[in-house]
Amino acid sequence: MRNNRLLICMPYKQFVRKAVDAGFRVYSIWDPSLESAEYLQEVARLSEEMVLCDFSDETQLRHVVATMAARHDVAHVIHLGREATQLPVCEQAHALGLALNSPRSLVLLNDKSAMRRLLRERGISPMTTREADSPAEAQRLLRGAADLPVVVKPTQLDGSRAVRLIEQPSDVDAWIDELAACRYAGPVLVEEYLRGPEFSVETLTVHGQHHLVGITAKRLGSAPHFVEMGHVHPAPLRDEDRSAIAELVVAYLDATGYRFGPAHTEVILTAAGPRIVESQARIGGDRIPLLIELAGGFDIESAVFRALAGEPAKPRAAKRLGCVSFFDFGPGRVQALEGAEEVRRLPFVHALVLKFDRGDVLGPVSSSATRHGYVVIDAAHEREAAERLAAVQGLLRVVTTLNDGPTVANPSTITLKD
Repeated sequence: MRNNRLLICMPYKQFVRKAVDAGFRVYSIWDPSLESAEYLQEVARLSEEMVLCDFSDETQLRHVVATMAARHDVAHVIHLGREATQLPVCEQAHALGLALNSPRSLVLLNDKSAMRRLLRERGISPMTTREADSPAEAQRLLRGAADLPVVVKPTQLDGSRAVRLIEQPSDVDAWIDELAACRYAGPVLVEEYLRGPEFSVETLTVHGQHHLVGITAKRLGSAPHFVEMGHVHPAPLRDEDRSAIAELVVAYLDATGYRFGPAHTEVILTAAGPRIVESQARIGGDRIPLLIELAGGFDIESAVFRALAGEPAKPRAAKRLGCVSFFDFGPGRVQALEGAEEVRRLPFVHALVLKFDRGDVLGPVSSSATRHGYVVIDAAHEREAAERLAAVQGLLRVVTTLNDGPTVANPSTITLKD
């Protein structure tokens, strides 16, 4: 590499470590409100330099990008974190001649409305969609809608926040309240309710060539939010369905003009074929990179930086299953937690995270941010995965009190089945 200096916005600590392992010197930008001081200290330790700024202040963010890029004479500016701030960083990098993608390609990937318009123009993944400029306009559309049920999506919120199934007009008020709690007043999509199993497709694009890393099956919670409660990689699919999903995603990525980087694209396999739900110019969350590595030994995070250093992208075929299951213990105050250390000692458990302590109050699970924790396992096949998740469930016990009433023991809700 002639110039091995990278400026990375919002790099998670493993990204910095893996970029350094690939031969890069990393300069980092972070918002101190988004991670703990301890976490950011570790990012700073791994980086050549780290600068903190308020990501909600777009002018400040652009200034920091321009200043650091010039001061350190970096080869590229990249952003692999949350999509909310990817566009201004890409626009500034593009103006400096340091971007790996055009700003337009990021819009077509990250903006749900722009994505839907592109798909309609290209005749890809056809479905019925209406756009509303605000929740109030969407509310007017829904009050007189004759085509319920529909799915409503705020186009500028992430983490599935306020994405909801509207089955009848009376459901609208609760959704409007949810948007108000998020302080959201932006555009909304009102979409056809697609029926069928849902999958995510992980890809790595290098020089405009889209490499399929793998397809992951989602396990969704109940209506109206359909929160993602588990993932299995690789997805158990027939060859023809796997090919149809992969071809659809590649056609979409080609249409966006995306040139370099990971993409995480969500697809529903309907009776009429696969349909794209949404996409983002980033690596999938929910520990999907770990599932991919457990299943086939391919480290997609490292591969991004190795590809940037000039190595060919070579995803590996999966030989095992990687599974993550998220917990919903129900609302209530936690009185006792038992079995966590025993679960962590199981040889097939690769991560156990519980997002609470004794005395904490658990709220209802309505988005990915409100899930109560997760466990990650590997297995040779689905039957063994089910047995291993059952073993975790048998050991882990959370006792809660609901509304100061009687004590309730909540078993972890782990399953491989829809």
